[in-house]
Amino acid sequence: MTTLDDAIRLVYAANNDEELFGSTDPHRGYLRLAALLHPDRAAGPAKAAATDAFVALTNRWRARGTVLFGRYRVGGVAHTGDLANLYAIGRGLFLKQPRQPANNDLMEREAAALRRIATAGDPRYLPYVPRLVDTFRHRDPGSGAERRVNVLGSVPHLCSVADLIRMRPDGLDPRDAAWIWRRLLVALGLAHRAGVVHGAVLPEHILVETTEHGVVLVDWCYSVIDRLDHVPAMVPRYADWYPPEVHKRQAPSPGTDIAMAARSMTALMGERAPAALLAFASGCTLPSPQSRPDDAWQLLAELDDVLERLYGARKFRPLEV
Repeated sequence: MTTLDDAIRLVYAANNDEELFGSTDPHRGYLRLAALLHPDRAAGPAKAAATDAFVALTNRWRARGTVLFGRYRVGGVAHTGDLANLYAIGRGLFLKQPRQPANNDLMEREAAALRRIATAGDPRYLPYVPRLVDTFRHRDPGSGAERRVNVLGSVPHLCSVADLIRMRPDGLDPRDAAWIWRRLLVALGLAHRAGVVHGAVLPEHILVETTEHGVVLVDWCYSVIDRLDHVPAMVPRYADWYPPEVHKRQAPSPGTDIAMAARSMTALMGERAPAALLAFASGCTLPSPQSRPDDAWQLLAELDDVLERLYGARKFRPLEV
């Protein structure tokens, strides 16, 4: 290809990205076409056609390798969860699709839980959970399989408690774990007051914004509303973290989430956890649901008392990871 007319024809005639950009070095192919079509190089009657083709070429390159889900165009997988893949679609939004259509019901649970929290929860604390932007069914054009897709909004640049545990195998300083625990109880208090139990408060599902000290509790696929059901599934590698009522397929309570939160926080602190916080966590993880705390807001006040006795008045500590 040596002429401007050839480049314009190719942009509109190519049936796929390989024909347009080449298969050996697509980026080099794109740059070669862009150089030929750039409006600054074209002159006279061909300038308008070259400009249109340049715009079309640029749009094709930006969309290269993407897939259309409804009205959303996504690229590669940004995160892999327990049962779904998440695709970043810009502006702090993620499209979440289950890998197996059999898990559509769990995606529907998540949508119902987030919708309930958004309408019945305290607006001041809604940033502690993802925002449900959209939910719809998507049929795969190749296999014909239909999946429930959720579009979720959250703040960017989060790491999980599981990430922190891997980065700090000797345990995170309890003073840093303290603010994560406090904010996690706020997220649970928000949900519980709205009648929603999360059902899987595990390290992968507790996301942390380290700079501004934010916490977002994600993956509401295992949630239960108004205690009308049991937790539908467990994450196998964490089976022994679940309280007895989950194994017995009994209806969960706020104490179910509180117990799993305490288990996650003691794992985060590891051997660095002071005796007072271990004792506090032990009271949250008693086998009997009736013996455990079931009010996250009240528990937050009790945690603050323990922390004040240990460390004095609260002050901001930068978390260095």
